[in-house]
Amino acid sequence: MKKGVSLIEILIVVAIFAVLGLLISRVILTTLRGSNRSDSLVKVRDNLDYALSVMERQIRNAESVSPCPNPDTTRVDFRDSNGIATYFACTNVGATGYVASGSARLTNDEVAITACSLICTAGTGGVPPAIDISLEARGANQTGVERAIVTIATKIFLRTY
Repeated sequence: MKKGVSLIEILIVVAIFAVLGLLISRVILTTLRGSNRSDSLVKVRDNLDYALSVMERQIRNAESVSPCPNPDTTRVDFRDSNGIATYFACTNVGATGYVASGSARLTNDEVAITACSLICTAGTGGVPPAIDISLEARGANQTGVERAIVTIATKIFLRTY
């Protein structure tokens, strides 16, 4: 009796290893995509949190907001605690949008603002003026499944002394 391996047995083993290799590469690719999406989500959320914290601190301590209600809902003008006129605005909302404070940029170029709403509500009957802020952003450099979209909203009341 001759002992050995036939051609069909070798082909079956090669086919099994090919299927296993394909499955393993799919699992690795899916894991990497999930990791990239998670990284993008963290970047976008951090950028929005930073922009919102700067806006909240300055608006809360503002002397006044004018005009209130504001006709342009992508811009809010106010006088800071030192009486200096300044503003917050969403510029180029869409593909390359960003949040600006005066002439400075609050969000970096890795994030694009896709929706923005800055609405001033006048104070009445002991209630101070308030600014409703709603921002939506996405990762500017990611596409498809890896692109993260984050929405954040808050209402800020001005301090009245």
